[in-house]
Amino acid sequence: MGEFVRLEVAEGVGTIRLDRPPMNAINDDLTRDLVDAATEATLNDDVRAIVIWGGEKVFAAGADIKQMAEATSHQMKGRIAGLQDAFSLVEDIPKVTIAAINGFCLGGGCELALTADFRYAAEDAQLGQPEIKLGIIPGAGGTQRLPRLIGPARAKEIIYSGRFVPAKEAEEIGLVDAVFPATEVYDKAVEAAKEYAKGPTAALRAAKVSVTWGGRVDLRTGLVVERETFADLFATEDQKEGMNAFLEKRRAEFKGR
Repeated sequence: MGEFVRLEVAEGVGTIRLDRPPMNAINDDLTRDLVDAATEATLNDDVRAIVIWGGEKVFAAGADIKQMAEATSHQMKGRIAGLQDAFSLVEDIPKVTIAAINGFCLGGGCELALTADFRYAAEDAQLGQPEIKLGIIPGAGGTQRLPRLIGPARAKEIIYSGRFVPAKEAEEIGLVDAVFPATEVYDKAVEAAKEYAKGPTAALRAAKVSVTWGGRVDLRTGLVVERETFADLFATEDQKEGMNAFLEKRRAEFKGR
């Protein structure tokens, strides 16, 4: 695995671990490593759920400003397209993903966290899109995913001001899903991921596809997506196991097939 991002697998849970001290600043090398880790997480059948984690001190404090400062518009168009593609690849991992957030989760770091299905934050975590203070705007999904998650008005206030959002407020507005003591965030995320890993992974994948893509199209098209993914699940072993277990009044034992 790469120098700045690695995939660690245990008990069905894959941890995509950012590791570029001291702040996990996102540069081209980290982006390439992220693509490799997300691809492996997608293809590896031993990985049934994902935790994205930047370590005990920081999730990611944004893009590498030194790398960006002297870039031309032409250079940035290619670079930001690559970063958007990398984050979309993470978002499209066909498994449940949880971002475990310690410390700062800012700029590109916040945009990466937004790609996850769920976000667990430490009590002292701070999230935000401070790009406006650099004379720019979020470019790796912040202006698109944030309003879809918390609503346009709240997203505009956070993006326009560039302020940091403390974990408690982030939970209140739906930016994060749960808040825990800093020493427990990663373990809580892994604990939740293990439960998803035990579930019917094909059905979870279908639910993720239906909710994510159905929300991007009109209702009738979304219903077609739902209908097709629903019917396809009747070709899985887990559907048979789930329904037989219900009829036999026992707990289902899903195999991910």
